[in-house]
Amino acid sequence: MAKQRDSGFPARDAIVAFVRAHPGTVGTREIAREFGLKNADRAELKRILRELADEGVIEKRGKKIAEPAALPATLMADISGRDADGELIATPTEWDEVESGEPPKIRIHVPRRPPPGTAAGVGDRALLRIEKLDDAEGAVYRARIIKVVDHAKSRVLGIFRALPDGGGRLIPVDKKQVGRELNIARADTGGAEDGDLVSIEIVRSRGFGLASGKVKERLGSLASEKAVSLIAIHSHEIPQAFSPSALRDAEAAKPATLAGREDWRELPLVTIDPPDAKDHDDAVHAELDPDPGNKGGYIVHVAIADVAFYVRPGSALDRDALTRGNSVYFPDRVVPMLPERISNDLCSLVPGEPRGALAVRMVIGADGRKRSHSFHRILMRSAAKLNYAQAQAAIDGRPDDTTGPLLDPILKPLYDAYATVKKARDERDPLDLDIPERKILLKPDGTVDRVVVPERLDAHKLIEEFMILANVAAAEMLEKKALPLIYRVHDEPTLEKVHNLQEFLKTLDLPFAKSGALRPSLFNYVLAQVKGHDAELLVNEVVLRSQSQAEYAAENYGHFGLNLRRYAHFTSPIRRYADLVVHRALIRGLGLGEGALPETETVETLSEVAAQISVTERRAMKAERETADRLIAHFLADRIGATFQGRISGVTRSGLFVKLSDTGADGLIPIRTLGTEYFNYDETRHALVGTRSGAMHRLGDVVDVRLVEAAPVAGALRFELLSEGTVAPRGRSRRPGAGDTMRAKAKTHPGRSPRKGKGKDKGKSGKSKKGKPFKG
Repeated sequence: MAKQRDSGFPARDAIVAFVRAHPGTVGTREIAREFGLKNADRAELKRILRELADEGVIEKRGKKIAEPAALPATLMADISGRDADGELIATPTEWDEVESGEPPKIRIHVPRRPPPGTAAGVGDRALLRIEKLDDAEGAVYRARIIKVVDHAKSRVLGIFRALPDGGGRLIPVDKKQVGRELNIARADTGGAEDGDLVSIEIVRSRGFGLASGKVKERLGSLASEKAVSLIAIHSHEIPQAFSPSALRDAEAAKPATLAGREDWRELPLVTIDPPDAKDHDDAVHAELDPDPGNKGGYIVHVAIADVAFYVRPGSALDRDALTRGNSVYFPDRVVPMLPERISNDLCSLVPGEPRGALAVRMVIGADGRKRSHSFHRILMRSAAKLNYAQAQAAIDGRPDDTTGPLLDPILKPLYDAYATVKKARDERDPLDLDIPERKILLKPDGTVDRVVVPERLDAHKLIEEFMILANVAAAEMLEKKALPLIYRVHDEPTLEKVHNLQEFLKTLDLPFAKSGALRPSLFNYVLAQVKGHDAELLVNEVVLRSQSQAEYAAENYGHFGLNLRRYAHFTSPIRRYADLVVHRALIRGLGLGEGALPETETVETLSEVAAQISVTERRAMKAERETADRLIAHFLADRIGATFQGRISGVTRSGLFVKLSDTGADGLIPIRTLGTEYFNYDETRHALVGTRSGAMHRLGDVVDVRLVEAAPVAGALRFELLSEGTVAPRGRSRRPGAGDTMRAKAKTHPGRSPRKGKGKDKGKSGKSKKGKPFKG
């Protein structure tokens, strides 16, 4: 029953309290109902809500309103210690301090009698239910443990280096521990050989000299496997081996038949993938719509491997897949979510072989908008396996023996349909960042051959846009059936990040006039202003950093980057667990047979799954990035003293990060090596500014550097700056606050550390999703 007002309009505090009590579940309508507001009061309510949002007290997530918060309601976290009262403190798992700043502290409430599976200690990893605290003393969030996922492991990872007289040294693989070697006595080597990746238990730590450790486990040899990715796999605890029961299930699986399926084997679907792809889980086809009522429109078919037919809920394969969450891709190997028998054989849509698939048939109007869609469980037969460059070459007039016969009947209709769909895409105006994506190519021995920036072709965009259409259709269908699902969500930037971006753009005399609702088009307008100019890459990087991170959630708050109200991942169930859940939900909702989502799966249970696979996705991203860093550091290790051109890719209170132009390698220039004066960290400009000379080193500046140190095992590089800074304009820089002024120590005292600032900073580029975070 609505609350009656004594007189006048409800106080702002009362509105905020109601929003806090129902985070993310109420909108304007629910607030009006709560306080008994009539239609005549709606305009005043909207004005107050707009003021509260501008002040940062609340924020809108689609049509819902919540307190500004960096953390979702369900979260995976690592228990890192205890506070002064002895309560457990946790931080989000796989939190990236370089991208997101200092992690928020979470205070864990432990009941007197913890439910089974929730007893936790320091070092454990747990799934938490998060609640924001009203008092921000020490911790900003409070949480209850849903379940403990993993218990603490007291180990240090590193590379064993044998000494001539027996025993050895451990070279840590963590960048934060570069230079902190461990001594390993001859009796404690555990049979480790030079070059082995080992797990060490610290047996004693001395006040002087090296700490000592004991080899507990040999994890592999980098000398024999030449696999730098092995370090990231073990340091992030990415599962490699499938359980015996999962492997037995995979080997026992039989190919799908026509039973319970529609026969689409005569429809010439084709796969278009990278040239080195080993599994092919999506196929496409397009044709003109013969319906006279849709003149100029197309019918687009997207068929996706029917993984749900083989990986049943609760099975050993399912448990292993959920633990992995996704496949992880390294330059030298892939750690798959599913065994090869499933991913590379039964579910790979290879040409000429009958394969089970879940397909969507979409009717596209001449304006590029989707008019209707329907889902089908089918048996298909791929007509051809193409790579992106091959398909593009055929369209550009250079067909080969494979694409020649396919050009007119298959490829041209696909490209024509894409040109039609692109009209609606351009009208929708999703966020259009242009940040180069580098790819490391290896020699046969596993070392770096070269680093390239693959050209982005229309063939890539065609597949991407058709996959987005299919993903939207899946979300719409499941919402229509009122079934729980896992959404792919991407929140709009926070007010703080938008404000910081506005202040930065002012330093470039670029307007960013936010009025009304925040839309990707506002950012695209800014990006268009700098297209082709020196500041283009810089502005793209800063706009990227202003964005939130995409994640999985059982509650929908839309996808800001794609400018879509509802979006779910449907198109890659071989490599993403979220897609498998969506397939199962479609099978259940449409009555398509075996492998359906169990009735026991609810929004609450899927929230836990979404939190878990969001963590595994971030884990994969960090592992992939760290492996690239290590490979490049190995590549450059014999070039100490060489000079390179690069671009400042991060500015922090401790120094400058520089990304080299030819390899994309990231390295640090410590602030103590910049000169003999103090340097202010100017957060607005993303720059370090000398207090005496006014010399400014700014994000995006092109600089010359000398490589002075490489730590290949940790993937760390240290540079010396050779370029002079530009002179900062007077009167434009804000007055630095406490902790912002950093001393650049003289080069004659390289061992002295700079004074630490009070806060963290975004630092490196933060190119999530391989530079394209809004691909979906």
